[in-house]
Amino acid sequence: MRGRVVPTAAAMAVTALFCAAPAAAHVHVEADNPAPGTTSVLTFRVPGESDTGALTTQLTVNLPNVASARTEVMPGWTAKLDRDVAAGTVRSVTWTASPGVGISPEQFALFRVSVKLPDAATVRFPAIQTYSDGTVVRWDQPAEPDGSEPEHPAPELALTGTAPEPGHTEHGTEVPAAPAVAPSAGTVDNSARWLAGGALIVAAAAVVAALANRRRP
Repeated sequence: MRGRVVPTAAAMAVTALFCAAPAAAHVHVEADNPAPGTTSVLTFRVPGESDTGALTTQLTVNLPNVASARTEVMPGWTAKLDRDVAAGTVRSVTWTASPGVGISPEQFALFRVSVKLPDAATVRFPAIQTYSDGTVVRWDQPAEPDGSEPEHPAPELALTGTAPEPGHTEHGTEVPAAPAVAPSAGTVDNSARWLAGGALIVAAAAVVAALANRRRP
């Protein structure tokens, strides 16, 4: 019985490995604490998938018309934001490799952009991957009706993080300014008494000086 179970388990493991390999090669997106309405850094994992050995030389990611976006500095690549000036939003970001630079079939690269996430349960980021031989792969297909993954699924992010509490900023805790403290009635009263006492002493000294001046011949 054991001789039959071991080969069967091994066959199942090998089958699962081959089935998982294509999914792992897709373009994926991840984010730390992806909460709706917060600013988060999105990381797109892009593998090279060319059967001819061509390099990935360009990646375009469509954004959900975010109010602002900032890309991370990436040596060998330049990033360009497609802005809608009239609407004041950013529609997409495109990374282009410098000459001689690209992602080979044995490599992957991480592309990062900071954006403000919309108020939604999930967000899709359709992407376009371009190769050095002119091949273009569009990662824009939604999930199948039965829930299975299509051939070129669009990167999708589930917004399940926790939004920051009121009074906290995204990079730390916002400390409210201490309110000005009004002097108490007792402090004001004591100050008035000291001022009055000082005035009496000065007046008495002036009277003594005047009397002394009169007694002089």
